[in-house]
Amino acid sequence: MDRIRRVALVSGGSRGIGRATVLRLVRDGYQVAFCYQRDTDAARAVEKEAAALGGRATARQVDVTSAADVQAWVLGVEHETGPVDTVVTSAGVVRDAPLVMMSDEDWDQVLDTNLRGTFLVCRAAVFHMMKRKSGSVVNVSSIAGVAGNASQGNYSAAKAGIIGLSRSLAKEVGRYGIRVNTVAPGFIETDMLSQLTDGYRRRMLEQTPLRRFGEPEEVADAIAYLAGAGYVTGAVLQVDGGLAI
Repeated sequence: MDRIRRVALVSGGSRGIGRATVLRLVRDGYQVAFCYQRDTDAARAVEKEAAALGGRATARQVDVTSAADVQAWVLGVEHETGPVDTVVTSAGVVRDAPLVMMSDEDWDQVLDTNLRGTFLVCRAAVFHMMKRKSGSVVNVSSIAGVAGNASQGNYSAAKAGIIGLSRSLAKEVGRYGIRVNTVAPGFIETDMLSQLTDGYRRRMLEQTPLRRFGEPEEVADAIAYLAGAGYVTGAVLQVDGGLAI
C-alpha cells in the first residue's frame, strides 16, 4: 500500500488536549487514528473537523485499560492505515480526594486509565516500531507528576509514573531509532479545569507567572515539536506557564 501521509496514533483523542493534538497532527500532514472512551458524538465531530482541514482522522472506541482492546486497535491501525510513525498517549481521568478519604475504586481507576493505559498503548505500538527501527512516542503526563498536587495523590502518582515509564523506555529503545518524550501540562482550559471552584482557579492563576491558564492547542504545539524533534529523547517538556518554577 502506498503511503501518502505519516501515521499517528492518539489515545483519548475526542476531547481536550487529545482533540487539539489530533487536529494539529492532521495539519502537519499525518493521517491520524485516535481512540475515545464513551463520547461517540465528540469523536465523530473530530473526524469531521479533520476532514474540513483536508486530512483524515479515524476514531475507534477503545478501553485503554484492556490489553486486548488496545492490542486489537493498534493491530487494526497498522493493517488498515499503515505503519505507525508517532504515538501520543493522552487518555486520562481524574478522581480527586484527600488521601485519607480516597476510595480504593478511585485510586484504581485513575492508575488504571492514566498509567496502565499509557503502558498498554506504548507496549503494543513500540513492538512494531522496534521491527522497523524508527518511531516517536509522546506521553502526556502533568505538572502534578512533577511537583505533586494536594488531594490528587492518585493522579500525581499516575502522572509521575508516566514520566518514569517514558524515561525508562527511552533508554530501552533508543538503539532502535525510537524516541520517547513526555509533556507535562499545567492548568489547561479543558473539561477537567472547568470542575475547579472559582476560588481555587484564582489561587492557581496567582501562582502562575504568565497569569493565565493554557490552551489545549498550546500543549498540542509542544507534542508536535517532540514528535518531530529528531535528537530529543527522554525529555519532560513542562507546558505550565511557569507554575512549577
